[in-house]
Parts: sequence; C-alpha cells; structure tokens
Amino acid sequence: MQETRLSTARIRAARRVIDPVFLDTPLYRCEALEPVLGCTVSIKLETANPVRSFKGRGTEVVASRLAEHGPRAVVCASAGNLGQALAWSGRGRGLDVSVVASRFATAAKLDRIRALGAKLELVDGDHEMARERAAAIARDDGIRLVEDSLDIETCEGAATIGLELVEAVPSFDTVLIALGGGALATGVGHVLKALAPEVEVICVQPEGAPAMTRSWHGRRVVTTDSTDTIADGVAGRCPIPAVLDDLLVVADDAVLVQEASIIAGMRLLLDHAGLVVEPSAALGIAALLEDRDRFAGRHVVTIVCGSNVDMDAYHRWVGR
Repeated sequence: MQETRLSTARIRAARRVIDPVFLDTPLYRCEALEPVLGCTVSIKLETANPVRSFKGRGTEVVASRLAEHGPRAVVCASAGNLGQALAWSGRGRGLDVSVVASRFATAAKLDRIRALGAKLELVDGDHEMARERAAAIARDDGIRLVEDSLDIETCEGAATIGLELVEAVPSFDTVLIALGGGALATGVGHVLKALAPEVEVICVQPEGAPAMTRSWHGRRVVTTDSTDTIADGVAGRCPIPAVLDDLLVVADDAVLVQEASIIAGMRLLLDHAGLVVEPSAALGIAALLEDRDRFAGRHVVTIVCGSNVDMDAYHRWVGR
C-alpha cells in the first residue's frame, strides 16, 4: 500500500501503553438487525469503557508519552468525547488538562469533562472556533496542544481497533466507519489496507456536515461555512490536509447519509441491539439503510463509536 503518516509497528506498540479497559472491545454478529438491513451485520462496540467512546485509545497514547517526556499541561478542542477521554487519561497520569468546547456542545459531555477534573472553557461558536482558541492557549501558555486527527497518536490509538478487527474470526467484507476529523477512519483504514486489503473501507458522514467527504471525492480540501446535523461528534467544517492525504490512501469510498436515516439507525440499535448510542455511532447503520442493494449478501462490520448523548434529545429523536 501507499504510505500514510501512520506506522503499523507503532500501532502494535500502542497496545502496550493503552489501559486495557479500552482494548478488546466486544465484536459480535447482531442477527436481530439482519432481516431489516439485508446483510450480515457485526458490531464493534466502542462504548463499553469509562469515557463511552473510542477516543480513550488515542488519549492514552498521548498521555503516556507526555507523562514520560512532555510538558505536564495539555489543551485540546473537543465536541465532547475527546475532552472526556483526555481528561480521563491525563488525570491518571497527573497531567493538567484544559478543554475548549462550544457552549452549544452536548451538555452531558460538558458535564462529564468537568467531572473528570479538566478545566473547561466555552466559546460562543462552533468546533472550529474552539480549535482556534485551544491553539491560542497552547501558544500563549507554552503547553502541549492535542489536535485530534492531526496528532498521530490519536490516529494510531484508534487504529488498535483495526488490529482487533483483523484478528477476528470469521472474516468480513466491509467496514463502515464514522467520518469526522478522520482519526478513526485513517487509523482503522491504515491497518485494514496493510493487513486485510480485501476488506472495503467505507467512511460515512452526515449530509449536514459533508466537508471531509467532499474533500475525499474532490481529492483536495473542501471547507463549508456551517454544519447542520445532530451528529455533533463529526460536525467539522475544515478538514486537515495531512489527514485528508491519509484518507485518500486508505478509504475505498466516502458516503453521505440523511438525518432521518441517522435517527432510524439509532432506533434500530436500541430496538434490535439494546444499545443507546449518540448519532455519530449510528452512521454505519444509516448507510446500510440507504443502500441495501449495495450491501446485500455481504458481511459488514459497523463501528459503534460513542454513546455520550443528551437523553432528552435522544428521547425526542427515537421516541420514548
């Protein structure tokens, strides 16, 4: 395969520094979903951990390296999940963690960041404004900036999911990966292309936040002026060029799905798998709903990447 910024050797090494609580997450066939979706469906469940998302894999790598060699203070911008994960990983290693988020972010995520002991600063804008503010804090205070997807540790931590997938039996044909900043997609995609190149890697993004998908199809960075989606965890406007370069190597396709399909996916995961998930985690199911013919007869793995959701909003979306 063509080279990316990622290293399979470093990904294997990452397993040794990630707290086992984030590793070897459940992977199982969910037969109850199959009559509705028309294909064999397996779920890789990344919500059964202390921060209820896959982000802890990457922040464990970041925090372990900072504890050994780097500054003891760190800042990141977050829609909620990265901030929780960095707060959790930093707390266990004595790091001073600051998180910048939009004040419009999911309240439950913000509350959990505070509960985990991080300093939280809110901005009156979207995630891109939070990124700008976090960069300014890092520059002014001389502390480490963790930028999700750009920092290779976040990608290689997420990539350990890929190692677990390729070791699974039986094998599968396709993996559906939520696409936001790109850490999950480039990480898992790198491992699959290196170790299981026959598996099709398909990234899924909401129509209301299409920047990275448009960039992938155009093979150049495409930004948007705004986002309009309930899937806050993937609602970026400004793709990072280096991450796009990696995505172009490892992704076979990138598709957009409608909000109604995301909600239907959340409802299916509740009704047929007993899972309460945030909208970003239902993107794979949404893609299956929108293109049954494409996936008919295949064995598809979808990564359920997070379950940090405002329950009042959740009830409005899926019904009580």
